Amino acid sequence: MDSNNEPLRQAIELLLDLPNVQVQAVHQDRNGSYIVTLVSTEHGATCHKCNKRIDKSNGHGEWVTLRHTAIFEKPVYLRIRLPRYQCDCDGEPTTTQQVSWFTRRSPFTKAYEAYLLLECVNSTTADVAIKKKVTCDEIQGVIDRNIRKSVDWSTIEPFEVIGIDEISLKKGHKDFVAIVTARQGNETRILGVLEDRTKETVIKFFRSIPKVLRRAVRYVCSDMYDGFINAAKEVFGKKVRIVADRFHVAKLYRDNLEDLRKKELRRLKRELPAATYKEFKGVMWSLRKKEADLTADDETALEQLFKYSPCLQQAYLFRNQLTAIFDRRMTRAQAKHQLNAWVGRIKRSAIRCFDGFIKTLMARKDEITNYFVGRHNSGFVEGLNNKIKVIKRRCYGILNLGHLFQRIQLDLVGYKLYA
Repeated sequence: MDSNNEPLRQAIELLLDLPNVQVQAVHQDRNGSYIVTLVSTEHGATCHKCNKRIDKSNGHGEWVTLRHTAIFEKPVYLRIRLPRYQCDCDGEPTTTQQVSWFTRRSPFTKAYEAYLLLECVNSTTADVAIKKKVTCDEIQGVIDRNIRKSVDWSTIEPFEVIGIDEISLKKGHKDFVAIVTARQGNETRILGVLEDRTKETVIKFFRSIPKVLRRAVRYVCSDMYDGFINAAKEVFGKKVRIVADRFHVAKLYRDNLEDLRKKELRRLKRELPAATYKEFKGVMWSLRKKEADLTADDETALEQLFKYSPCLQQAYLFRNQLTAIFDRRMTRAQAKHQLNAWVGRIKRSAIRCFDGFIKTLMARKDEITNYFVGRHNSGFVEGLNNKIKVIKRRCYGILNLGHLFQRIQLDLVGYKLYA
């Protein structure tokens, strides 16, 4: 295409909307890509040695070619040769003029880098590299230039709730790392990916939180892992409530009922005729449902099962009573009273399947009942963990903790920052 096409040149200049440059020429190559030659309209530079403004011309730097966002759905490449200026400070150094719309040694404009980052959200560098005909290393370079590998505390607003949980980097529950997050309104912010889940590592990270942010924390949500709980107590003290996540608490006592169900069904399979035992097919799902969600068929199946297993019926009722306690809004003191009463009823019964849970409840009663103060839980942490699992599968595993932090950050705030 004729590079002297003035209407095209003006249109491209308008569409580029780049500061302090002018389109000198435009042509299309054999692939239809626009090759746009630019000249700088700014005079002078800032000396890289003394930071003084200089305007003594000293030729031009090397030609650079940069990929830019598409125009008319056609790839765009910008060519520019920036002017150089000489300073009169020690050594009379020369400095190439810098512009705001691209970073030195990057093959892309900042606008195209933002576009690539947006493409990487909920995707992989390999997929984006194939679609955009760039290399994986170039995309990783874009990520490294724009997303830190650890939290930038200056960008974090004060938060009241911290969540901490663990994930496995490798299949088979190997190489556990700790994920620390903050809840700000309806948003979850990633604060850290710690190299392991030991108490010492967690304490070191908590103490790295700036004091102004640490003073704002009111709740730390965690599972009942001693390393997390004790680290939070040591750093934050009594002013912060450590909340044992309701999800993990519920999983403990529900697993107790599940163990009894398996034991009872094995017994019934040995003792009952095959036709009778067949009626219990699918009863596992009926046992797991909330009472309000039971269908008529569920109720019939449970009634038939409980006729042959009274102990399972009693344990099922105890489980529902405990769930009802957590569902009701009450004070922490009232919750302790209700839980103590529930434990008393269990001990007076013949049901022993909840003994393991009761032991944990007695040891962590303060953390468990802290839930009733603000009804905080680790739901936002669990939600993030599911996202991290998807990231790991999508990328076929990420063992570099810095890269994992970047990918989590990109998936959490990428649309907000780069859309």
